[in-house]
Amino acid sequence: MNHVFVLIANPAHPVLDAAAVQRATEQLRAGGAAVGTVDWLAPGVACDLPFESPPEGATPTVSLPGVDAVALSAEGRRKRLLVADMESTIIENEMLDELAEFLGLRERIAAITARAMNGEIDFAGALIERVGLLKGLPVARLDEAAERIRPMAGAATLIATMHKFGGYCALVSGGFTYFTRMIHERLGFDFDAANTLNHDGRTLAGTVQRPILGKEAKLATLERLCAERRLDLAQSLSVGDGANDLPMLQAAGLGVAFRAKPSVAAQVPARIDHGDLTALLYLQGYRRRDFVERPNP
Repeated sequence: MNHVFVLIANPAHPVLDAAAVQRATEQLRAGGAAVGTVDWLAPGVACDLPFESPPEGATPTVSLPGVDAVALSAEGRRKRLLVADMESTIIENEMLDELAEFLGLRERIAAITARAMNGEIDFAGALIERVGLLKGLPVARLDEAAERIRPMAGAATLIATMHKFGGYCALVSGGFTYFTRMIHERLGFDFDAANTLNHDGRTLAGTVQRPILGKEAKLATLERLCAERRLDLAQSLSVGDGANDLPMLQAAGLGVAFRAKPSVAAQVPARIDHGDLTALLYLQGYRRRDFVERPNP
């Protein structure tokens, strides 16, 4: 069969069982699809369900509580390049919001962040406005904010497993190099790019170096890394959650909206709302026994 539905639950809540697979099978058949035999990638957590859509028919949908269901071509699933957003994707935090807390501005800046990530306002303008509010913040506060960083569940295992099978992993963020360099080293990324905060060594200037790294630069980085590594875009995987990730999510061979803002998730066919970052491995057809299990540092 030339297509597969990948069913994925959160490893912390392994709700995927034979009954759930049967419900998915019934939903596919109700949509006119022929369905093959389930292939378990990790008991309770992930499986492949092969199918073929009816001739000239739309891909049927699958909806199961607590389970992500992503339809993919059965061919070419494994990718050689990962380009990942950082904040609210590789890490749980939004670092501008963390810095804002030191000035009592967390709610104000978080509201701007949410609007920008949902595509309601221009990313570059929102970044300039938020960074401007940080003017005068002691540079030492960056280290304090870094202590709050919480890598997303499955992050270290994702990077280690991609490396095991020859993948190259890039971190591309609309945030700041001060933090991407730390995550680059802690999780073992091969490359990072982000914006640079201006400061005099003591306090933040309230500005960032130009040009600002936004959605166009993220897409350009994906395309450049593919060209440098002599890969087709079809061999790439991108993941992110915000509106500034959309171009790279739509251009990659597999773009994954990870716990994404509603406006973003609506425009990306592959979305993960329940699973952790190891879901990106299951989407590529890896089995749990293939993983290089690494605890997040």
